Amino acid sequence: MKAFPSIDWDSQIESKNNQLTPISSGMDLRDYFAAKAMEAIIQKADDRSTVIGEVELWVGSYAYKVADAMIEARKK
Repeated sequence: MKAFPSIDWDSQIESKNNQLTPISSGMDLRDYFAAKAMEAIIQKADDRSTVIGEVELWVGSYAYKVADAMIEARKK
């Protein structure tokens, strides 16, 4: 699922009934949720200088865990 779907009229595909169908493009919803989660995690960090090196990997990994949880919650 896309967070900001848009129609890419330049890259059209042909459907089975010989009609051109636009391809939807845009940022993945999971990536959007992860970016928002990462922003919140960094804002809550007491010492922003600690969000470097190995900690960056943790923040990114945790942000995607939050994003996955948000996507699962949408299914309910």
